[in-house]
Amino acid sequence: MEGLRHLSRDQHFALLIARVGKPRLDIQRQRSPYEALVRAIAHQQLHGKAAEAILGRFSALFPGEGFPEPAAVLATAETALRGCGFSAGKVVAIRDICAKALDGTVPTRRQSHRMTDDALIERLTSIRGVGRWTVEMLLIFTLGRPDVLPVDDFGVREGYRVLLGLDEQPKPRHLAEIGLAWAPHRSLATWYLYRAVEEARRQGPASRA
Repeated sequence: MEGLRHLSRDQHFALLIARVGKPRLDIQRQRSPYEALVRAIAHQQLHGKAAEAILGRFSALFPGEGFPEPAAVLATAETALRGCGFSAGKVVAIRDICAKALDGTVPTRRQSHRMTDDALIERLTSIRGVGRWTVEMLLIFTLGRPDVLPVDDFGVREGYRVLLGLDEQPKPRHLAEIGLAWAPHRSLATWYLYRAVEEARRQGPASRA
């Protein structure tokens, strides 16, 4: 795999890759950008299981196959959406995502393939509650874009700190400069930096030495 060979030129990545093994990015290739954004809002500031429980109740409001359609969600009372467990702010954000999906701001998956990463970030961050990090996660794990490095992500910066045994995390701008060496496989580097954090947690406090 070219990406692994490229990253392995860095001895720190080479050792991490040897320990972790082949990447498992679990890209949701059948998921639409609309669905990915709604799910991302649900997961904000919540543990995964809690967010999935809320999404389960949300889907139950709309019997049938597939993820709830934007028009159906907009036609549903806000109180019903709050009843699923969404906060008031998340309800507003989800309704805005639905409206933007209907007016074309949120592209279909096919349309998104004709847009650059930067164009998608610029367009989608105009939606209430959707920040750059959320779009970067969509780019990596929904659209499978290969060269995305979310430098504002705590886990990515912490992964680099652990990987090199640093005392402090790099600043986002510094990490962006460092990450240029990982192009055009920065999404792969991101996945391995997350694994570095997981490995450090299993090892305990000694990993901060």
